[in-house]
Amino acid sequence: MSAYAHQMERQYSVQSLSSRGGSEIGSHFVVESGFYMTSFAATIFIAALVTVGVLLITLLIALTIMLQSCQNSNKGVVEIQKTIDDYKYCRLFVQHAELNGLGIDDFPAACRNLAIHQIMEGQYKINLNVSLWMVERYFDSVVPSDDSRDVVLMDLDDILPLTSGNRHLVQRGFCSACFKEVKHLKQMLFLQLYTKLQASGWSLILFSQKPEQERNATIEQLTTAGYGGWLFIIMRSEEEMHMGSNGYFHRRREVLQKEGFRISCIISSQMDALTGPTLGERIFKLPNPAYYYLEDQCEHVYVPA
Repeated sequence: MSAYAHQMERQYSVQSLSSRGGSEIGSHFVVESGFYMTSFAATIFIAALVTVGVLLITLLIALTIMLQSCQNSNKGVVEIQKTIDDYKYCRLFVQHAELNGLGIDDFPAACRNLAIHQIMEGQYKINLNVSLWMVERYFDSVVPSDDSRDVVLMDLDDILPLTSGNRHLVQRGFCSACFKEVKHLKQMLFLQLYTKLQASGWSLILFSQKPEQERNATIEQLTTAGYGGWLFIIMRSEEEMHMGSNGYFHRRREVLQKEGFRISCIISSQMDALTGPTLGERIFKLPNPAYYYLEDQCEHVYVPA
């Protein structure tokens, strides 16, 4: 058979097969495009997606915590700065109050709150220790004369705090819960100073704003507290009860000088006892608890532990 005959035969066969598209022998092929993945690979892929999601959530939580921490830190800095500013302001106010004899009602609310924090955090204790250390240091460098005329005036009302209404600064008393420990500390340190000065040969004179009628009870209290050997005790006469504190103290110091005594030192927490003429060689101002906390505030101000 010729080549041409073979070519014609092949064409005929192809056409014959194509014409049977609907028969059972005919086949229809459809090619589809897609992505094939085994079950193992799918598992790994899903696990990877979950891991990424967890990491993203963790990162989000960490960023949130860091932001809150920064906000709290900034807030803490602001609060600390405010406390420092309040403390500076209140310290200036206390100096003004003591110099002018202002009472409890004159204190700003911010200073009342801060004062309680100061006493509860031990600031009064620190100030008292430093003040008494300065007194002792001074007396380590001086000696009394042999004629017993060099006297040290000590405020009796610092040893035995006033319970009556003689002083406007303590008319309402002190917060007993706050004051108990401080009172014990002050009495202990004051007794140590008193004993040391007495042993060094100084003549000790105690002065008070209490009325003369309380002398016997006061002496009994002093003896019970361990005090003794004083030169004498100065208390208000009936006439002096109507005098201001500054005038009363000034008058009594003048009397001492006229009697030939030399005032070597005055020790008191009250400004009115440390101002005016005839103050002697040296004065020492002890911290006054009346300006550290107030009775009214102890029940209403929260002090953190």
